Amino acid sequence: MQRNAATQHPILLIHGLFGFDRIGNAELFHDVKQALRNAGARVFVPYLSATHSNEVRGEQLLTQIQRVLEGTGATKVNLIGHSQGALAARYAAAIAPHAVASVTSVSGPNHGSELADFLRKALTPGRLPEHIAETVATLFADYLSLLSGHRDLPQNAVAALNALTTEGVGAFNDKYPQGLPKTWGGKGREWVNGVGYYSWSGVLAKNVLDEGLNAFDPLQGLSRAFSRYFTTEAEQNDGMVGRFSSHLGKVIRSDYPLDHLDSLGQTAGRVHKRVDPVGLYVQHAERLRNAGL
Repeated sequence: MQRNAATQHPILLIHGLFGFDRIGNAELFHDVKQALRNAGARVFVPYLSATHSNEVRGEQLLTQIQRVLEGTGATKVNLIGHSQGALAARYAAAIAPHAVASVTSVSGPNHGSELADFLRKALTPGRLPEHIAETVATLFADYLSLLSGHRDLPQNAVAALNALTTEGVGAFNDKYPQGLPKTWGGKGREWVNGVGYYSWSGVLAKNVLDEGLNAFDPLQGLSRAFSRYFTTEAEQNDGMVGRFSSHLGKVIRSDYPLDHLDSLGQTAGRVHKRVDPVGLYVQHAERLRNAGL
């Protein structure tokens, strides 16, 4: 059956930490973008700093939203942010709700990440370990920016880490609470200031054998290794973000059988899982279309 994802407003796919729009022939959202376009959607992938605070990345996003509006003649955009990209999208919608039709968080750390908390505690502020980590991470981010052709973008690895901790996101949420649940694990308001808010995310299977061939994917192994550092959501996380920490607005579902990187729509998780991550984006675009967005 032919899918119809021709939303009224263009869709922007927003990457998270260490993300990029394109490096050579490699595109982070390639499969998702193509599937959405095949279903009739207008899709753009903004480029943001690979490492920086939510506010800095949000300001970069606002600049590119304006470019899309000017280039297409549209009056608003639909923002779909993966991981930290969800926080940049939330910032843009809070600052310029007149230009944003909807915000969708995909595996977004909307209440912080316990993994970021662990990494923050592991680094001694103002001492050598933090300096080394910041230098290495920033050099890597600069390298990504160079490869992607956006070498002018600023990078700040420690600012990014601080922005993803429970404390850092808590401070962010105090300023930009739109769509947040009032109770832990609950749902938030679907409509705030004329902007629709949605979210979905996944969790790791409790038994690695349930992953089938996906258990041999090295990225799956990385997610399982990171999952050990969760305590509050010890068995309810995707390796980088907790299930209930991801909730925002209308929660479509927060326990899809997806690890954090699977929810980007990467090939490694699509063939043998019980859900097609790329299909989730197309289904959501249809949802936005049906809502007049």
